[in-house]
Amino acid sequence: MDMFDDLLTAYLEKTCDREPALLQHINRETYLKETSPHMLSGHFQGRLLAFLSKLVSPTRILEVGTFTGYATLCLAEGLAQGGEIHTIDNNIELEDRVREYFGQSAYNTNIHYHIGDAAAIIPTIAGPLDLVFIDADKKNNGTYYELALEKSRRGGLILIDNVLWKGKVVSEANDSQTQQITTLNHQLANDERIEKLILPVRDGLFLLRKR
Repeated sequence: MDMFDDLLTAYLEKTCDREPALLQHINRETYLKETSPHMLSGHFQGRLLAFLSKLVSPTRILEVGTFTGYATLCLAEGLAQGGEIHTIDNNIELEDRVREYFGQSAYNTNIHYHIGDAAAIIPTIAGPLDLVFIDADKKNNGTYYELALEKSRRGGLILIDNVLWKGKVVSEANDSQTQQITTLNHQLANDERIEKLILPVRDGLFLLRKR
């Protein structure tokens, strides 16, 4: 199921703010150098992440799944004065390039880049969290969510990416990864600790607000 075809994506990108130059560079290099460039948030979703971050004006952000750092820099745009973003990834091969990107940004001193197991690292990060973006290995999303919710302040925002999974959750595909995502979506829909809705942006973005 093609949730957003190229024609609609082009229109959405044309009618939102432009990508900053550094993000254009990261976008291009990711598509040139990475085998799974679709993991990048990209222009439209990146502007959405920046917009939501600016609405929250967070002092402390957690991101699970850095990849090439595109979404990290989008989220950092909304940081309050002196705020910080902790971003976690387990791909050590990308570390040098991602640190180079961060070093070229205005947010370099605000970014704390962690390499390792997110489930072990999240408990070591000081709270309260104002904004969380989870975009990592899908089988552990439930674990990351619970850890993040525990550290989030009341009214804090948690975002989980890829919750429509190329439309497979709607068509009820029976592969294990789709079933994992569907199960978590059902759990979140019935979780009274949060307010929630799914935005059908790209691969689906779950917006969760802690009560």
